[in-house]
Amino acid sequence: MLGRLFLHHARRRLHSSATASSVPLSNPTFAIFGANTGVGKTLVSAGLAAALLYSSSPSVSSVAYLKPLQTGYPVDSDARFVFSRAPALLRASASPRATRLVASCRTLFPSPAVEAKAAESLHESQEKLVVTYGTGAAEQTKVLACCTAYAWREPVSPHLAAEREGMTAGDDEVKGCVAQWLLEEGVGEGGEVWKVLETAGGVASPGASGTLQCDLYRPFRLPAILVGDGRLGGISSTLSAYETLLLRGYDVSAVILEDRELSNDKFLLSYLRNRVHVLTLPQVPEDPSDDLTDWFSESSSAFNFLKDALQSFHSRRIERLNSMQRKSKDLLWWPFTQHNLVPQDSVTVIDSRCGENFSVYKIKDKMLVPQFDACASWWTQGPDSNLQIELARDMGYAAARYGHVMFPENVHEPALRSAEVLLGGVGKGWASRVYYSDNGSTAIEIALKMAFRKFCLDHGIMSGSENSTRNERNIQLKVLALNGSYHGDTLGAMEAQAPSAYTSFLQQPWYSGRGLFLDPPTVYIKSEVYNISLPQSMQHDPQTYGDTCFSSQAEVFCKTRDKTFAADLYSSYIKQKLSEFSLSSSSEHLAALIIEPVIQGAGGMLMIDPLFQRVLVSECRSRKIPVIFDEVFTGFWRLGVESASELLGCLPDIACYAKLMTGGIVPLAATLATEEVFESFEGDSKLTALLHGHSYTAHAMGCTAALKAMQWYRDPSTNSNLDTDLMKLKELWDGTLVKQLSSLPNVKRVVSLGTMCAIELKAEGSDAGYASLYASSLVQQLRKEDDIYIRPLGNVIYLMCGPCTPQDSCTRQLLKVHRRLCELN
Repeated sequence: MLGRLFLHHARRRLHSSATASSVPLSNPTFAIFGANTGVGKTLVSAGLAAALLYSSSPSVSSVAYLKPLQTGYPVDSDARFVFSRAPALLRASASPRATRLVASCRTLFPSPAVEAKAAESLHESQEKLVVTYGTGAAEQTKVLACCTAYAWREPVSPHLAAEREGMTAGDDEVKGCVAQWLLEEGVGEGGEVWKVLETAGGVASPGASGTLQCDLYRPFRLPAILVGDGRLGGISSTLSAYETLLLRGYDVSAVILEDRELSNDKFLLSYLRNRVHVLTLPQVPEDPSDDLTDWFSESSSAFNFLKDALQSFHSRRIERLNSMQRKSKDLLWWPFTQHNLVPQDSVTVIDSRCGENFSVYKIKDKMLVPQFDACASWWTQGPDSNLQIELARDMGYAAARYGHVMFPENVHEPALRSAEVLLGGVGKGWASRVYYSDNGSTAIEIALKMAFRKFCLDHGIMSGSENSTRNERNIQLKVLALNGSYHGDTLGAMEAQAPSAYTSFLQQPWYSGRGLFLDPPTVYIKSEVYNISLPQSMQHDPQTYGDTCFSSQAEVFCKTRDKTFAADLYSSYIKQKLSEFSLSSSSEHLAALIIEPVIQGAGGMLMIDPLFQRVLVSECRSRKIPVIFDEVFTGFWRLGVESASELLGCLPDIACYAKLMTGGIVPLAATLATEEVFESFEGDSKLTALLHGHSYTAHAMGCTAALKAMQWYRDPSTNSNLDTDLMKLKELWDGTLVKQLSSLPNVKRVVSLGTMCAIELKAEGSDAGYASLYASSLVQQLRKEDDIYIRPLGNVIYLMCGPCTPQDSCTRQLLKVHRRLCELN
């Protein structure tokens, strides 16, 4: 009992102290997967270990072997097999150099059924032996360390054994064991330390929790050795396993299989061509009394070739990773980046992505480290690691089924089903049509075309008469928008936004700003209070305006504010500006209202008073000005609800969506519109149709990804953050921490809503605004020391997660930022 209690505490320490997916690359590490159970994974592990320990050039000082999940224990112990057979093979070999081998075998967490046989358990839990091989006195010492993490007695799948024997092993616990094993330093006299992780069963066999092993170990993305199947039907199972690994982003370094005289290897070699080495092993004797010494001897050339192939694979991988910073500076042109301000050693080398984390290569440490993607890769990312795999699978299916098919006058299932989900979700209650495009900027330009046509028809500007046709050139249609807005980088989208750094003459010499841009009131948290800041252009009497401070966010969004003096003030301001515009020119018309509902993203994560936007929409409705919601950033739970219109309490005529719509895995956008907007393009001539599109409109892969992502976000079985009673996300950013941040002296304001938490640092003059470098040192600290990838908007830093990101993960990141800001004081 005491022994089990000790193991329980050790198990907790092992899990809690490990970094979930850090992978040292200073020495080679590989994972052995099987195409099926019983294909000889452990034989490959033992043969590879012997080949490595026999090697003298390059010198290998240590081999560490880990079997995370073992069933049938202790009768069947793969770690003990490697522990016993590798030294025996070395002792029987004619080593060119006298060597002392120290071997050990340990078991960390045996199940209660294993512990019932105390003597056997004690014997198996820790074994050591020392052997010498080669000629002459021992010249060097090498180490073989074999370890079993979790062991169950019954020889069944780990998920069944865990259930039957009363010892679970959660995914985080197993990954914690693997992570700590990866970080352990090998013991030996110089030379390389090789690590080999052997999985249980086949590539898609369940782990102890039921998670497929190819998914369980995916955060580490260890290069894979695939042990193929030489039996009848083995070609199919081997290729299926190979494709399964590729679909999850693994690199398969070699395929090795037993020769059963069916020439499976020849077919695989032909099929896989030059993509991967295919090696064969002689047939394994079926006599259970055979100690396999002769078989291993006959297989030595294959294992030596495998060792050399893996060494070459590892060297090439390190060489590529080490060169990426330099090559990126020489070859790439990054968007929104001044290259002169990016030192080569600050370029982030991303090896892969798993859920909300990058796997970043640290050149000095030769380490892959998980880095939280705090800008959600420009606000696109929603998947946890499970959704990422689902998206990859579904998109692969769509690519194989459709490739790409053109869209006009055609229909395919992904486009139709995605449209149904869009109209039943973000478009519910108002939209009837979906127009697909490729990105947010394009979606905006389409929306403007729709709005302008609807405005012209409603106001008799396009009556079809000869006089109206002659006068069309004298008519200028403009937008009503807000200062601080941002609607994309294409030329038309830029015309619909207020002057800013993005639209300056340096960036867009054609820019004229075709609109009337109002100054909106903003909302922010400072000193634990929600404040409303009115623009200077909005003249008011502080005595009569009413409350500008609120104790909670709910008060800010409450619709009872519609009957306050603030609503009257906003209405007067809007009407005055519209009147001034109409008097300035008879040929200019405000033909569309376009707003980012609630949050202006690229403008600095500004929260606009929802009351102001609600009053603005109402005024435009009364004047028959079509209303466009730019939800490219705010849509699909980014602000805690499926559509930001739910927060505003009003609906648009047209709305644009992208980014989170596909889970960020592929570009796709959609412009939704009411039936009345659609009808404004109907007619007998093609010239009255909406003449807009691109070659990849409604791309089947994008529509498939959108369908999966939208359904995933709103399903409580896949999104544990969803409050199904309110159909909104639970609070992701710890409210107490947010208030503490707002009280720091170097913080000007905080905005926290849904998946976003933004912090504006207190700065003046050139230290403020988009061009500010004020936050540079803080950003570099967070990236390099805290493993948070932050990309600021000038002196505004922000954290952004996905709709499915666990709350405790958000809290960990926020604590790191809080600590750094306290140090900055």
